[in-house]
Amino acid sequence: MSNVYVFDHPLIQHKVTYIRDKNTGTKEFRELVDEVAALMAYEITRDMPLQEVTVETPVSEAKCKVLAGKKLGLVPILRAGLGMVDGILRLIPAAKVGHIGLYRDPETLEPVQYYAKMPSDIGERELIVIDPMLATGGSAAEAIRRIKDMGAKNIKLMCLIAAPEGIERVRQDHGDVDIYVAAVDEKLDENSYIVPGLGDAGDRLYGTR
Repeated sequence: MSNVYVFDHPLIQHKVTYIRDKNTGTKEFRELVDEVAALMAYEITRDMPLQEVTVETPVSEAKCKVLAGKKLGLVPILRAGLGMVDGILRLIPAAKVGHIGLYRDPETLEPVQYYAKMPSDIGERELIVIDPMLATGGSAAEAIRRIKDMGAKNIKLMCLIAAPEGIERVRQDHGDVDIYVAAVDEKLDENSYIVPGLGDAGDRLYGTR
């Protein structure tokens, strides 16, 4: 069964507080999401393998560490997932970015795909699927299923806020996918919004309703 990692770093928790605040405007909200994504990326890549190399400093030779060639890919779930990509890319600029577009049918609440484009070497990459909100888990589980169908073998899921129901759905459907979140909230309401959550992440990122 997949592991769930909740980041308790003070900087992440501090910034998530202002992300939740309904009085935080679009510009500041976008900047905070970007910053938290970068901080989470720092933690999520902690187990990346290293290899030793020798470099010449201005003084002498030095044996140092570099990443051992592990290829990374980022797959934001459109549209809200895009708000977290740039923060991660600043730390990992060589990562390739795929995109998958899903929306939730308002009647059935089931995810419907409208777009998918992945790196050609998806099977060789460690992929981080990105979605700020893990509510029912339906969209994330479906996105992961479709990405696996395209050849992905190594996937992690990265979210800002998760409901227990969403975590359980992903763990049941994809026991091989570890989940990384900044906070696990209380529950879903009757409209499948996370409580207390932060509202609609896409609307708050892009100033829409």
